[in-house]
This record gives sequence, structure tokens and C-alpha cells, in this order.
Amino acid sequence: MTRPDKATPMTEDFFIPRWYVLHTRSRFENVVHEGLARKQVEAYLPKITVPSKRRDRRQMIQVPLFPGYVFVRSDLNPHQQLEIVKTVGVVRFIANRQGPLPVGDETIASLKIMVAADRQIITGRQLRRGDQVIVVAGPMAGVVGSFVRYRGRNRVVVNIEALGQYAAVEIDADAVEPLAPVAARKQGGNIHNPLTS
Repeated sequence: MTRPDKATPMTEDFFIPRWYVLHTRSRFENVVHEGLARKQVEAYLPKITVPSKRRDRRQMIQVPLFPGYVFVRSDLNPHQQLEIVKTVGVVRFIANRQGPLPVGDETIASLKIMVAADRQIITGRQLRRGDQVIVVAGPMAGVVGSFVRYRGRNRVVVNIEALGQYAAVEIDADAVEPLAPVAARKQGGNIHNPLTS
């Protein structure tokens, strides 16, 4: 394995088993994890136990630590890479122009220790005013707008522009995802990896 402090061409990194991050469809993390297991591809879906948000339930449930993401270990040989992206629920590898971005073994090991410790883990991404976002769940799924501000616990305000005017709506933070990675992919630009930066 090459030392991280030495720059090496991406081609030398291929065919060495490493961890990578898959972006999944919303709420498809378990489907992707199980699909990869059926294909005998090593995957890791860290989960935490939280109180159910449903008002009619007072129970603890397990949810993904990073909603919308699953870790996968691969040597990136073309056949396996194709099988991975063909798995139901997989959107894409988190990547840049050179290819999928690896995650260090120490990161995965640390996540496993943190999850096993059964302590509260705080995660999240901080949206900035003006960030383009898309609503991925609930009655407003599909709405694209710009983030305005956080308002109270787990609530965000999103502006939707139409006909030169704005309409603002409050939405659950869990139902909103940044649109930048989608736009960057379409333009062939670099894609930000929230798990490794």
C-alpha cells in the first residue's frame, strides 16, 4: 500500500482493495447493504439507535449514521465496479474526475468503535445560506430551492424562486439534501465528499 504522504497516479491505486463511499437513493441504505451482501461484496452500513420520530410509537429504532451513504470495499476491477453500481438503490460512487475517492481503513475502524460504544454520536452537515438544496422526502419531494436558515431543532427554511418571486417554506432538515453534488456530476466537476472532508 502506498504511503498517503506520497502523491501517486490514480492508476496505481486501482486493484488494491480499499473502502469507498456509495451514494444511495433516499432511504435505500439497507437495500443497498443487503444487495451487496448477496453479491458477496464487503460493505459497511454504520447504524445508531435513536427514538422513533413517529408520534404513535415510543420505541427505539436503528437508523443509518450517514443517511444516503454506504461504505463498500472493492479493488475497483471493472467487473466488480459495474456490479456494485448496478445494485438496486445505488446512485453512484462518491468520486472526482480521477475516479472513486478512497476512505482510509482507520476511518472505518474508528466508525466501528464509535458505533459499538453505544454512545450518542452527533453527525450532520451544516448548510450555508444560499446553498442549492432539493427536498428528498415528504409531500414536497422534488422541490428545488435555496437554503435560508435553520429554524429550531431539525427544521430548515428553503426559498423557492418562481416568476421572479420567492416563496419560503419550513421543512424537516432530514428531508433536505444539498443539490451541489448533483450539479457537479452533470458538469463533470469535482464532487464534495461529506464523509472524508
